[in-house]
Amino acid sequence: MRRRQQPPLAKRHGLDPARIRMPEDGAWRTVRDFLTATELRIPAHRIDAMFDAGEIVDMAGPLSSDAPYVAGEAVWFHRDLPTETVVPFDISIVHRDDALLVIDKPHFLPTIPRGGHILQTALVRLRLELDLPQLVPAHRLDRVTAGLVLFVVDPALRGAYQTLFQDRKVHKEYEAIAPYDPALTLPTIVRSRIVTERGQFTAHEVPGEPNAHTTVELLDHRAGLGRYRLTPLTGRTHQLRLHMNSLGVPILGDDLYPTATNRAVDDFTAPLQLLASAIEFIDPISKSVRRFETGSSLERWVSDGRP
Repeated sequence: MRRRQQPPLAKRHGLDPARIRMPEDGAWRTVRDFLTATELRIPAHRIDAMFDAGEIVDMAGPLSSDAPYVAGEAVWFHRDLPTETVVPFDISIVHRDDALLVIDKPHFLPTIPRGGHILQTALVRLRLELDLPQLVPAHRLDRVTAGLVLFVVDPALRGAYQTLFQDRKVHKEYEAIAPYDPALTLPTIVRSRIVTERGQFTAHEVPGEPNAHTTVELLDHRAGLGRYRLTPLTGRTHQLRLHMNSLGVPILGDDLYPTATNRAVDDFTAPLQLLASAIEFIDPISKSVRRFETGSSLERWVSDGRP
């Protein structure tokens, strides 16, 4: 297996530089011509400023703006960071050793950088706060879902732990608060076919062979609300939210199902009442059973179940 080429730039804010490969069939005269034609999110004057500051490099070092285009080679640079709203919640450490880090992620904090969320993500915050530059997630949670996320500390073990999740060898439990419907017969297993479309924020249930399976149990109810345990066998996009909605008891605080609300990104009120509460698996290294449980709780249940 070919080893990944190490970037010639150090991490910045816990992030690797962008690596841009120049296509074999490219006909640009210079690296600048190539970048201004392909990196459309970066204004040409900003690319020029990066060249002037020595911030665009190849394996030999900084490049000038007239450096020739070399098909098949690569250049690196750090992208400018977006303006982000600080997510005003702490990350709790559940477990830490030389191999693994398990956290309780708060609501509204993305797991990994994506789009307009870079510094305000669990991965980048943990890399910086714990001085763990090689930290990587073994899986991820939605931004609006709170609870347990497992990260790999030792890069050599990344594949072993990520494969557990890919092969569905991790038992995951979630807790949700939703309306109580005495007519529902629980526990039940919800099976459906869930699909996503490029460019769409929501997923959809459609006719066809089921690809999403969730066991739904009622743990308790009061004041018109139910406390549910959700155990997914699969991990489709928004699976738990869709399945609870299909039962007629959408999760409280859901801004997508049944109806999108277009909540502002800096609105941290009324979080989705969904919590990744437990993770259990056979450790691929020690072969022992490992189980981690959340120390967090859902506010709508703690507040005595009052709407």
